Amino acid sequence: MAHLTPYPLGALVRRMFHELDRSASIFDLPARRFFLGDQDCELSVSFHGRRASSPFGPAAGPHSQLAQNIVLSWLAGGRIIELKTIQVVDRLNIPRPCIDMRTVGYNVEWSQELRLDESLEEYVKAAMLVEMLVASGRLAVAPGFDRMVYDMSVGYDLAGITSERVQRFIRGMTDASGTIDRLRREIPEEFKAFRDLDYRTRLSDSVTLSTFHGCPADEIEHIVGFLLKEGGLHCTVKLNPTLLGRDEVRALLNDALGYRHAHVPDEAFDRDTTWGQMTALVDRLGDLARALALGFGVKFTNTLIVENDGSFLPASEPMLYLSGPPLHVLAMHVVRRFRRQFGSRHPISFSGGVDRINFPDAVALGLVPVTVCTDLLKTGGYGRARNYYHELLQRMRGVGAVTIDEFILRAYGAGIEILCTLGLARSDVDVAQGVWQNGGRFDAIADRDVHRAWVAKTALANTERYVESLETNARYARAQNDRPPRKLGSHLRLFDCLTCDKCIPVCPNDATFAFAIPPCVIPVVRAWKAGGSWEWRLEGMLTIDRAHQIAIFADLCNDCGNCDVFCPEDGGPYVAKARFFGSRHTWRRSPLDGFCLERRGRREIVLGRFAGAEYRVEVEELSARYSGSGFEVIFDSGDPERTLDGHAEADVDLTYYRIMNLLRAAVLDESHPNYVNSLQGEAEWSI
Repeated sequence: MAHLTPYPLGALVRRMFHELDRSASIFDLPARRFFLGDQDCELSVSFHGRRASSPFGPAAGPHSQLAQNIVLSWLAGGRIIELKTIQVVDRLNIPRPCIDMRTVGYNVEWSQELRLDESLEEYVKAAMLVEMLVASGRLAVAPGFDRMVYDMSVGYDLAGITSERVQRFIRGMTDASGTIDRLRREIPEEFKAFRDLDYRTRLSDSVTLSTFHGCPADEIEHIVGFLLKEGGLHCTVKLNPTLLGRDEVRALLNDALGYRHAHVPDEAFDRDTTWGQMTALVDRLGDLARALALGFGVKFTNTLIVENDGSFLPASEPMLYLSGPPLHVLAMHVVRRFRRQFGSRHPISFSGGVDRINFPDAVALGLVPVTVCTDLLKTGGYGRARNYYHELLQRMRGVGAVTIDEFILRAYGAGIEILCTLGLARSDVDVAQGVWQNGGRFDAIADRDVHRAWVAKTALANTERYVESLETNARYARAQNDRPPRKLGSHLRLFDCLTCDKCIPVCPNDATFAFAIPPCVIPVVRAWKAGGSWEWRLEGMLTIDRAHQIAIFADLCNDCGNCDVFCPEDGGPYVAKARFFGSRHTWRRSPLDGFCLERRGRREIVLGRFAGAEYRVEVEELSARYSGSGFEVIFDSGDPERTLDGHAEADVDLTYYRIMNLLRAAVLDESHPNYVNSLQGEAEWSI
């Protein structure tokens, strides 16, 4: 199983700014795909009384686990970051692959893959990196678009959440000063100005409870009560689409949308919280939160349990978790039913099949935040989010809205109808109608309480109108979402491929990267010692046709399999392509083939493993040393065969030397920053 190894802060800082300088990108996301705000529209929203510059952000999952993932989410425009769910059981054996994005989206499990203390440090590192980017002035962040909310996500039961280890994590998020002070010292000398930034120490005061499927209703209530009373935290409870009940879920999923192969087992409904249980606990928890002057809301929805048909994900897992387009329809039906019962009494956070087309609709329903996961795992990755904003801004301008509240009022034309139901004086209604017709600002029409009620009631009306359209919307039906990415029938090799680069952005951890080598022909040479001299023979040629090559940074690759789904060739980049480890420790810990590169002064070292056999190359200027099982030789790096010296118990295959030397020169080339060459300033890392 792959082991995620968090990347050191100093190397992240170095990589981030060097890449921005040299490639106009950060962590492989081109600057043209950043979204840093809009000069004309104000997109800010309120979440538990905190102002965030946008309702958009990543859902708790693969896009909010590692520091660079969170930075990428921020660059993509995320301003409410739902951090990946942590739990007391932090040594999990998750089957691989764990993601199936061939059609709508399934996963086996997205629980945390780091230790609790590692998760805390990743979140603190991410927040510091974001603040460095803002403070640097290197990015054209629109005024006010730097307001961030980090929302913790915890699971899965009361015993775990009340444990000292989880409570220590929460304390570390509410007061990160100790972690920040320690991390300041890791900032490289060339960026020492950032050591003295006044970093935000209270990273979060809110938490979303991610209850496991089947968590009893009374346990949910006890957990949230504990977090409110003992933790003093604003709380959101994430609930499941099974709230609709088995008849409605199956009628929507299997009949109306046509996903007849997706079978939700009876036990999923039998074990989950029922609608009646949910409404009772929400009322009680809402009252408790108000008494404590804290925020409380709900999140719709978690993924949906379906049976594993064994077509892609490990057969050892009887159940899968469905997401994507069909979940959007189910989740929105839960939102409508909830609002029919509670009105606007409890705020709603939303996640379920969000994409660029329906993102503006979710915003128009007043949902905060609107979080995304499945769609960001598709071609383009984090860069897809820029199109979300393009759609939102286009629709806002189309109705004459310059704030989110105005967009809610104008999006479906319901605002003026709702205004007439608020009991305002006729003169006030006439003024408002004039403003509506002339495209003026609504926030000056009435006092704050009336304005808030106007927006809230309009959001309810918008919900009815939007959800009514979903069952017959073809874009959510199976017929529109049942075509997997095309495969061409060719097979990946270590070098050369179609170089479409689809594998790079679909990796949420940015573990896949490109590097350049000169197209060349590598002689396949075998040498041996005969008497006191060396002899060699040419056994063939290895041709490398392309300069553009693909590799994997193994420390950040969790073998999720997503790159394989979108690669047009067979074999999987995470399996077939050159795999680079960040240190000798991670290289030796892994049984997989791959490489570890080190620079020590003028000497560069490559540790390599091919088909389980280990080799070592050391190069210093024109001198090279090459060793493996039963041999150690030295030679002039420009002419190995004719300058060969040393000892060998059997034949020496010089092909591996040439491959390792080629990779060394290419990947350590600092003109193209990557996770390997950015580590070379971290002396303690290559041990």
